[in-house]
Amino acid sequence: MAERIAEEKVNEIRQAVEIVDVIGDYVQLKKQGRNYFGLCPFHGENSPSFSVSPDKQIYHCFGCGAGGNVFSFLMDIDGLSFQEAAVKLADRANIELKLEGQAAGRNPQLPEGSKQMIEAHELLRKFYHHLLVNTKEGQDALEYLLNRGFTQESIDRFQIGYALPSWDFSVKLLEKRGFSLELIVKAGLVIQRENDGTYFDRFRNRIMFPILDHQGNTIAFSGRAMGDEEPKYLNSPETQIFNKSKTLYNFHLARGSIRKQQQAVLFEGFADVISANRAGVENGVATMGTSLTEEHISLLKRNVQAVTVCYDSDKAGIEAAFRASSMLSKAGVTVRVAMMPDGMDPDDFIKMHGEEKFRNDIIGSSATLMAFKLIYYRRGKNLQNEGDRLQYIEEVLKEISTLDKAVEKDLYLRQLANEFSLSLDALIQQLNQLVQASTPKKQNQPRPESRPVSYTRKSDLKPAYHTAERRMIYHMMRDADIAYKVQEMLAGSTLNIDEHQAIITYLFAYYEKGHDPDPGAFLNYLQDNKLKRVVADIEMMPLNEEISDQELSDYIKQVLNYQKMLKIKEKMAEQKQAERQNDFLRAAAIATEIIHLRKTL
Repeated sequence: MAERIAEEKVNEIRQAVEIVDVIGDYVQLKKQGRNYFGLCPFHGENSPSFSVSPDKQIYHCFGCGAGGNVFSFLMDIDGLSFQEAAVKLADRANIELKLEGQAAGRNPQLPEGSKQMIEAHELLRKFYHHLLVNTKEGQDALEYLLNRGFTQESIDRFQIGYALPSWDFSVKLLEKRGFSLELIVKAGLVIQRENDGTYFDRFRNRIMFPILDHQGNTIAFSGRAMGDEEPKYLNSPETQIFNKSKTLYNFHLARGSIRKQQQAVLFEGFADVISANRAGVENGVATMGTSLTEEHISLLKRNVQAVTVCYDSDKAGIEAAFRASSMLSKAGVTVRVAMMPDGMDPDDFIKMHGEEKFRNDIIGSSATLMAFKLIYYRRGKNLQNEGDRLQYIEEVLKEISTLDKAVEKDLYLRQLANEFSLSLDALIQQLNQLVQASTPKKQNQPRPESRPVSYTRKSDLKPAYHTAERRMIYHMMRDADIAYKVQEMLAGSTLNIDEHQAIITYLFAYYEKGHDPDPGAFLNYLQDNKLKRVVADIEMMPLNEEISDQELSDYIKQVLNYQKMLKIKEKMAEQKQAERQNDFLRAAAIATEIIHLRKTL
């Protein structure tokens, strides 16, 4: 069982860290008014509904309802336990936490099998790196890398290593360290022979590139052959800790640079990332031998809104760049495409032309998405041929019709008209036809006015008693006297919303333990995540800190009146039942009760 952290220490951590800075490591935030807004990291969205309050040190998403404080954010975003979130924040704030056991260990929130798989990968990563840089056995592999342009700095940064030619080095090492053979087979590190059931290493005599998840845990490897051995790259299989569709290579190391530059560079593979990093491009990430996925895009969007795609210039690379850039653009990301010379990849270009030229002429001179599409649609066409020329013009016009900005449309239309000596009016006419054909017809619908983006709470009209209960809780969390006054005025009645009643029950217990009013500390006191979300939503209400006796009485009246209205409805149903049974004396008595209840409203 994890060691409990004293409440005083928890509060010290909470007060020492700034929630905007912590969440800003994961979400691109923009200040508007007193709060910060961004795209929610817990559900897919294109319009910012995720709000962070530096004054109240809480966050809340008006879209999916996620909310809480800095501890709950780390618990939700990284899947941490409360103890590990506290350890992470304490380390950030330079606060000493003397913990032993699970709370101080790495990844206590993961299932036991996953933790052991990560530990096995971490152990091999360290051994592979040690073998490469410190042993005679790794000397040839080290010289091979240095001769290919790798530096000692990049070898250390990316923890590149070397796997011995031995068939059972990893098997013996991991078994000696207490890892079961069944587990390391599932982890993809060793393979069991079918004929005799014995085990052998998956990676042998290869340069090893460790693959880390977004928290910095080693979860897989890619091994490169040094000679003509096939395959050239041997990759770990997908396991319960390694999913290619969700993993971006180097994201853990690049995240700081991505956020600082407000741009990510997307490469096809990890070798391109390492080469580009040597050239000073530190914000590079790559997919793991798979096409770009929605999960990859969601991860990028949480951190940046601009991505430069830099893929190989062969046919497959250009097709992949077109697909990736189209997906990113559709998701609302600003896209540029870095064009490589024919047949070259980033590593080739850097070796031939140098690091500075790669930074300036390739990444720094990347094309807009539309400019790239013009090049893409030209491929394989003879523009001297009338049929090819007309097809190209039609494809380009379709792309121009999707552009939002009038200036962009005008620019590319004029460019098309000049290149092929066409009438600008004719192009505009055809463009309008394309737009009309793609726009669903709506009768009698006024044209919507364009409005500036604003970050507001979703319009969700609640009953008066619901709003009254939330406003009371807002003030009860700030003043214990008001809390006990509400308890007295309710006179044994409960709140109408179950979550609200649960919250004030916990709040009274919180006060009974001698705690001072503090919404942030109360959030830590709550154990139920659903209730934490409700409290975070209440905390985001734009209310005055002061409350008058009259205002409080009005809230109580709304709460109790709703209960009376329910009672009246119940009595009216009883009255109708009595009338159906011809029990008119009972029906008259119930009618008198209803009149009395209505007078009390």
